Amino acid sequence: MQWMINGDRPIYQQLTGQLTERIVSGVFPAGAKMPSVRDLAAEAGVNPNTMQRALADLEREGLLYTQRTSGRFVTEDKGMIEKVRQQLAMGRIADFLSSMRLIGFSEDETMELLRKASRQEGETHEH
Repeated sequence: MQWMINGDRPIYQQLTGQLTERIVSGVFPAGAKMPSVRDLAAEAGVNPNTMQRALADLEREGLLYTQRTSGRFVTEDKGMIEKVRQQLAMGRIADFLSSMRLIGFSEDETMELLRKASRQEGETHEH
């Protein structure tokens, strides 16, 4: 999974978001040991202090925890991970619906387009 850093908001916030996505998608599964700050920073091409700040945010949110002698781990609370996953999905859906309204689509038109796109996607994967 590629790191995507751009100028639209602070880098540590982008890292926090991308790490959260990796946790809820299972790239870093519940209970897994996280790579070191330095390894993650090198992989993302950012300063280790910036990565440390992102990881500290995730600890405050409860998605990560530190064992003093063993390193940093993903929470084992699968319910919490699923809750965050659902929140991310709802945020993306709200953004999508808002953008569709901006270009003049009603909710019914948007839902019909989604059904059509979903059918096409299904057909693509069947072949």
